[in-house]
Order: sequence, then C-alpha cells, then structure tokens
Amino acid sequence: MNQILAEFVGTMVLMMLGNGVVCNVLLARTKGNGSGWIVITAGWGFAVFAAVAVAGPYSGAHINPAVTLGLAIAGTFPWASVLPFMAAQFAGAFLGTTLAFLAYYKHYQATDDQAATLGTFCNSPAINSPFWNMVTEVIATFALVFVVLYFSLEGKATIGNEDIPIGLGSIGAIPVGLLVFGVGLSLGGPTGYAINPARDLSPRIAHALLPIPNKGPSGWSYSWIPVAGPMLGGAIAAAIWLFIGQLG
Repeated sequence: MNQILAEFVGTMVLMMLGNGVVCNVLLARTKGNGSGWIVITAGWGFAVFAAVAVAGPYSGAHINPAVTLGLAIAGTFPWASVLPFMAAQFAGAFLGTTLAFLAYYKHYQATDDQAATLGTFCNSPAINSPFWNMVTEVIATFALVFVVLYFSLEGKATIGNEDIPIGLGSIGAIPVGLLVFGVGLSLGGPTGYAINPARDLSPRIAHALLPIPNKGPSGWSYSWIPVAGPMLGGAIAAAIWLFIGQLG
C-alpha cells in the first residue's frame, strides 16, 4: 500500500472496530449490552492496535488529523502531505463507521434511545460545558501526541532494526494500543475522549446521512469541540516538544 491508502484503510479499521465496541455496549439486545466503560476503552485500545498493525509499516499510522498536524509542526512530517493524509483519514473514518452500522443494523432497529444511538457514532459530553469540554479534549490529545513525538528522532523511528515513518506506529502497535486505553481510562470520562477529529466528525456526518432507525438530531452544536480540541492539543504537544528540544 502507498501511504495515502494506508491511512484510509487504517482509519477504516480503527472506526469499524472502535465504533463497533460502542455499538456492542450501548445498543439494545446485543451480547455486550451494558458491559460498561472498561469494555469501551479496551475495545478502542484494541482498535488502535489493529489499525496501527495495518497502516504502520506504510505510513507510520497517523490515523488521526491531530497526529498529522502535530508531526508537521514538529518538523517530522512534510506539510505537503498533511491535507492528503487528513482527507484519507476522514474518508476512512466514514467508511469504517458505516461498516459498524451495517454490522449492528438489527440492533439499531431494536434501540429506542436516541442518545445511545448517537453515542455509537460520535461524542457527547457527560456535562455540557463547552469551555471545559474543550480543555478536556486538548489535554487528552496533548497526552497522545506528546508521547508519540518522544518516540521520534529526526523524522524517523526505529522498531527492531527497521526505520519506519513517524506516527502512532512509531510506538508499536501494542504500546500505542495501551496508550489509548490509558488515555480513555484516565481522561475519557468528561467527553468520551474523541482525541481525533476524524473519529468524531466523519461519524457525525454518517449519522446525519445514513438511514438509521429511530435516530434523533446529530448534535451539531457540540461538533466543533471534538475537532478543534484535538487539533489544538496536537499543536500544543508539538510546540512544547520543540521547546524542550531547544533547551537541550
């Protein structure tokens, strides 16, 4: 695979499995209904593991526009590739979300709770407070991108004896899966930890467009926070990483 295709496929896998675990927990009459936050955060960690395993050898597995932006600001990724990577990530997220929807279609038919249905696509805050919801997303994404940058060295990372492109794959599939699991457990409670604009915006668009049974509004008034917060958090992580590097 070339890098753009790898980002598309990797983000598709991420969203198919990530939103899939949320479907399993929230939708009516599934085998995993009501199994809780630990299952959701573990499922997202495993989803990241799978996505990085697929995309890592080819693109570094950014699978997240906030990671792509942060790496570009840090100088470890070319600016000319930023928009193509982001386009692939948003498109892959839409397809992955659609596949999860199709897998659970009968359970959407059985679910009357419109908030639960929306939650299988995108994020909503536990307490609606735009400023503090934004702060949470900034901090959580900062944690993700800052750690990724510390596994990079002059634009490349070494896993075993191989140099691979910088991205979540710089950490390795298992460690980055554990990192995302930890971010979810520690910082996911207030907002559901989008930490990835493609993870929220593309599924929210899918929620608006797909023929979902019993669906309600797509929550557009909140939609800017899971986009702006992660992008800002990724940028801050890169800026602080550069500053620390200048201090020697």
